[in-house]
Amino acid sequence: MHDVSAALRAHRPVPTAAWSSFWDELSAGTLDTGEPASVLAALDPHTADPRTLAALVRSLRARRTGPVPPLPGAVNVVGTGGGAATFNISTAAALTAAALGARVVKTGSRAHASRHGSIDLLERLGIPLTKSYAGTAASLERHNVAFAGYFVYPVELTVLARRILPVPMRTYGRLLNILGPFLPALPGARQLTGLASPSLLPLARALAAEVEDRDVWLCTNDTGADELIGFAPNTVHRGPGTEQLRLDPRELGTADGTLADLAPVPDPARVTGHFLDVISGRAHRTATETVALNAAALVIAAGQQTQWRPAIASAVAALRDGAVRALVEAVRATPPPVPDPVPLVNGGGVR
Repeated sequence: MHDVSAALRAHRPVPTAAWSSFWDELSAGTLDTGEPASVLAALDPHTADPRTLAALVRSLRARRTGPVPPLPGAVNVVGTGGGAATFNISTAAALTAAALGARVVKTGSRAHASRHGSIDLLERLGIPLTKSYAGTAASLERHNVAFAGYFVYPVELTVLARRILPVPMRTYGRLLNILGPFLPALPGARQLTGLASPSLLPLARALAAEVEDRDVWLCTNDTGADELIGFAPNTVHRGPGTEQLRLDPRELGTADGTLADLAPVPDPARVTGHFLDVISGRAHRTATETVALNAAALVIAAGQQTQWRPAIASAVAALRDGAVRALVEAVRATPPPVPDPVPLVNGGGVR
């Protein structure tokens, strides 16, 4: 039994060194059969020791070798998922902020706890993921937005997925949702990450402390959604020791509404059409203003705006006057990235 398994069974925190050894043996194929899956099963993010999960993130981030080119001024947006079912608000917000001139990188995954993850939606839209840092930088230069592929994540996740077969990774969706935002190597200016519950804030702060290549802003509200919500009070936690920002919808001028106004469409055949309606400003007012609020947060995080109401108003205008839809069509028309000739780079990620 590996030290990680022994510590988890004894309800002891797992140190970084033990995790590093675990990844070594995982890659070498020397762990006992079934041990990788049992380790994942023991890591319930709502009950696991935050020190254990922080050490896990630290150990994976330390394994990346080789230079990681910076993406100056870029803001990453990614939520923890696992909360109330909503349409792909953060993807719509990323495109809207890009239409306003902010440089936005969107990371995400396939659906673990929702009907359609951001990658599922992008496939339906015909928008490719970038396959390298050079490709990501080129997309930012061309469109102000890039949808980063799996190369930004530790390659150990790919190895882990293979080692637990036939159990699919989505079985551990809650864990992957929580850890995922803090694992990419994506040096930029900031990151905006929504939490599905304020109760996750202590753990998310511990994980964010392990991210050294960008400042992480954490967003909470009491609706159970992992995005800023236009009709509810929200709090933006802008790092340890920083005064937290309370966003009151009455002061922002955003609409009343309910989570039903933000629900994903149940018919898979309508997912693409619904999303295009959203980014064209033709959806429910609550949807438009919620996307605009999240886009405003990205614009402010990027340092392009300091006032929330004007930023929200600009985002609403970009949605309704066709600027965001035009950007989507431009991104869709871009030729797909050419695959790199070498599939694996220095143990740092799959390209």
